[in-house]
Amino acid sequence: MKNTASRDLTRSFLIIFIVLLIDQVLKIWVKTNMTIGEEIPVIGHWFNLLFVENNGMAFGWLDGGGMKLFLSLFRVVAVVALFVVLFRLARKNTKFGVLFGISLIIAGAIGNIIDSVFYGVCFSESTFSQVATWFPDGGGYAGWLHGRVVDMLYFPLIDVARADAPSWLPNFFFGPDDHFIFFRPIFNFADSAITFGVFYMLIFQWKWLKTL
Repeated sequence: MKNTASRDLTRSFLIIFIVLLIDQVLKIWVKTNMTIGEEIPVIGHWFNLLFVENNGMAFGWLDGGGMKLFLSLFRVVAVVALFVVLFRLARKNTKFGVLFGISLIIAGAIGNIIDSVFYGVCFSESTFSQVATWFPDGGGYAGWLHGRVVDMLYFPLIDVARADAPSWLPNFFFGPDDHFIFFRPIFNFADSAITFGVFYMLIFQWKWLKTL
């Protein structure tokens, strides 16, 4: 049983490491090669890299503002709690599918924690005209736990101007640019891991969730 728990934990940590590696490599590349608002087409018109930063939570929702420190600390506490759950479930020989989902959520949370904790200290300010640099002489753009989360994945699968849209489409679907865009939120790889992990648990591990 100990060997099974050890094997499953090793696989879980490998998943966390791979997600974090992809997330941070992409964020650092964007931070040091793109200006705020810069957009790079990746696949046609429906998948672009669009560099934005936010103080809030996943997909840029709930901008942190004065709650930035609280949000950063909340993420840290949540990750510690999830690690405790992961270890306990592994020792109980819970099936690996459950550990897989939790590992994705942990990895995504850590990915955004790294931005919040370190990026403000390690990088200069990203602006609309200048890319960020590592460890600037005057110090970073913010203190510990006050860094902004880097987002860049943008999937405008549908982009219709108000003039070309059906008349029955409600006005609240249109943004300030008078376009209806689906999918409008801009997010990062860590957000994707959290979202996938949550839906994976709800869809494929719902029987286990019922035992909680």
